[in-house]
Amino acid sequence: MNHISINTRKNLMLFSGRGFPQLADEIAEHLGVDVTEQTAYDFANGEIFVRSNESVRGSDAFLIQSCGAPLNKWVMETLLMIDALKRASAKRITVVLPFYPYARQDKKHRGREPISARLIADLLKTAGASRVMAVDLHTDQIQGFFDGPVDHLVAQPLLGDYIATKYVGQQISVVSPDSGRVRTAEKWAARLGGTPVAFIHKTRDPHQPNQVVANRVVGEVEGRLCILVDDMIDTGGTIAKAATRLFEAGAKDVVIAATHGVLSDPAAERLATCGASEVVLTNTLFIPPEHYFPQLTVLSIAPLIAAAIGQVFEDGSVTSLFDLE
Repeated sequence: MNHISINTRKNLMLFSGRGFPQLADEIAEHLGVDVTEQTAYDFANGEIFVRSNESVRGSDAFLIQSCGAPLNKWVMETLLMIDALKRASAKRITVVLPFYPYARQDKKHRGREPISARLIADLLKTAGASRVMAVDLHTDQIQGFFDGPVDHLVAQPLLGDYIATKYVGQQISVVSPDSGRVRTAEKWAARLGGTPVAFIHKTRDPHQPNQVVANRVVGEVEGRLCILVDDMIDTGGTIAKAATRLFEAGAKDVVIAATHGVLSDPAAERLATCGASEVVLTNTLFIPPEHYFPQLTVLSIAPLIAAAIGQVFEDGSVTSLFDLE
């Protein structure tokens, strides 16, 4: 009588989209694995073809895709990769989106608008994603859009520890660029030892995207090093105007810290000329060489993502990675 041998050992497989393969390579190095080879190319009409070059049957698959420009292309490629993994019998598919696409469209500001962040979650689920991992979602509510586990990673410890080490001994105020992100600034302040918190009172025209009018500074900033914090920098208009207001209010210096460097034109120029002595970002998104400027510092998010992937694979605790208070 022949007996069937069953292999119960889990198999971690790492896959990378074409949005930022260098980040996936760095994550793979921290995990001590290789990125699984795959074939991916565009047809003449823009359609995308993807196929894993290895068997994925029964694997614990982690798909890493950094959705920078062109964002819609990488979203579509992600969905096709998930579908390919599902149809190839991967046991579990975790989609790692360092930057969650359409995160700013998380609610209806006016009638007849989509909730695009929810649609992205629905598309991921329909394609076959078992789990989603993202860094610094624009709002916490996005976690509830996906019908399954969501690992919300936080870059604040990475950014905060860098700031605390480099600017030790200085009188610091943490500043939110608007009133809506004051809670984030309070978490920063706690990590930096209980520094004062300030914010910029601003108005935004709902009919004009990326157009902000910065008004007055609320809080203690005169003579202090102001750490201006946000989750992302797109065109740089909000953060550059906020830096200008801080200097007008008597700030000694301004350092900008954000997780996601979208850096749509003319962000690099605005950041380079706004007066901030340093702009600290992470590499959740690929930053092309032409968008670099002298004040820019880019910290690697790869160790954090690799640690989170390790915890998920071993059925450990992702929350244990963060000491947020």
